[in-house]
Amino acid sequence: MKKNKRFPLNPELKVVLEDFVKGRPEDEALFITQQGNRLDRNQAYRILNKAAKTLNLQDKIGTHSLRKTFGYHHYKQFDNIELLQKIFNHSYSAITLRYIGIEQDIIDESYMNFYL
Repeated sequence: MKKNKRFPLNPELKVVLEDFVKGRPEDEALFITQQGNRLDRNQAYRILNKAAKTLNLQDKIGTHSLRKTFGYHHYKQFDNIELLQKIFNHSYSAITLRYIGIEQDIIDESYMNFYL
């Protein structure tokens, strides 16, 4: 059974996307290859990872990295782990915090700010 997820677009993103798809067939994928095929997850991973290497980033960057980055910045902006937990469909907020790296950030910050 395939899950459908609703993604409302904020007005600014909606304008950008409308401009991006202007003149394209309605049933065409948002991202297509040079051959006109739908861009799949593996191809997107290779493109993102190549871009990261070009920027001399040491970590492998892929589509999952984008999901985690979204989560990290969403949490920093709204400070609502319960909402993010629902967005990611995680069972526990502790899983979400660990997933987006907040747990480690808090540990690191505590070390950096600990003085006797």
